[in-house]
Amino acid sequence: MDDLLREFLTETSESLDTVDNQLVKFEQEPNNAKILDNIFRLVHTIKGTCGFLGLPRLEALAHAGETLMGKFRDGMPVTGQAVTVILSSIDRIKEILAGLEATEAEPEGNDRDLIDKLEAMVEQGMAAMAAGSAAAPVTEAPPLAPEAPAAAASAPAKEMTAGTLIEQTLERPLRPGEVSLDELERAFRETAIEAPAPAAVAKAEVKAEPAAEAPAAKDAAKDAAKPAAREKAAAKKSMADEIAGEGARIANQSIRVNVDTLEHLMTMVSELVLTRNQLLEISRRNEDTEFKVPLQRLSNVTAELQEGVMKTRMQPIGNAWQKLPRIVRDLSSELGKQIELEMHGADTELDRQVLD
Repeated sequence: MDDLLREFLTETSESLDTVDNQLVKFEQEPNNAKILDNIFRLVHTIKGTCGFLGLPRLEALAHAGETLMGKFRDGMPVTGQAVTVILSSIDRIKEILAGLEATEAEPEGNDRDLIDKLEAMVEQGMAAMAAGSAAAPVTEAPPLAPEAPAAAASAPAKEMTAGTLIEQTLERPLRPGEVSLDELERAFRETAIEAPAPAAVAKAEVKAEPAAEAPAAKDAAKDAAKPAAREKAAAKKSMADEIAGEGARIANQSIRVNVDTLEHLMTMVSELVLTRNQLLEISRRNEDTEFKVPLQRLSNVTAELQEGVMKTRMQPIGNAWQKLPRIVRDLSSELGKQIELEMHGADTELDRQVLD
């Protein structure tokens, strides 16, 4: 099998397992934007890789799922039926990957049934959003109370031009991907560009000049805004580079090793341990002090090597539990009952053979 295809199958299988688990969690926490962004990123990566490798069937199915996830990010309500359809598409992708691994070619088939269901979920969700927006009540502010003539005559001109401010707060639960008005206003305040005092004076003078000089004031404002915009763009770029560098460092700390290579290494270490024991037994029989110190050092190094190789075979038991939330979710949907799943001790490590 081609190395590129083998790497694709391995990474895609891991990504699908993560998406499977995260979707069940997202159904329980539909307002968790972090989970939604992670799912969307993984599905988008799978779609792009399938397009690069020339796998149209997988690409079309992943694209339909990505579209539905994108609508969730736009604020479309999350329903159990939509999550079920996405999980069904994930299962279909796994079946196609199994055929791809067996034959090294994308199996033939038609996934129009699932794609139609995914598109129908998008249409239903958008219709529900439109209906919710149309049915939202609009509350009109009461008419302003007129001021008394005497009070209006005695008030300064500034107060005469000011109306009565009526504050009204309309709130609703935030959808995924939305931010509150307070956060939006805070973001505008933080990114607002304060023009220097000379620019403000120039702006005041421009009002008294003919309209022909207005473009010059606009150019001055643009020139004043350019340095701040460049500084902001540079700060964003440096932050993005820092995040990308951190991700690259994390990726460089781990490598993929074939299981057969680890098995062979484990066999060689076992042979080394047997040879060490034989040498120690010979040393005890002959009582030769010349070899006792080197043999003791060899024994310590062999023991550490054996322990290190054994650790490479250890895996968290949580890896074997990844499929349980999906199984419980499907069982709960089938029986129509609420099931609460609690898992403790997922970090406990066991040998790979025990987990298998």
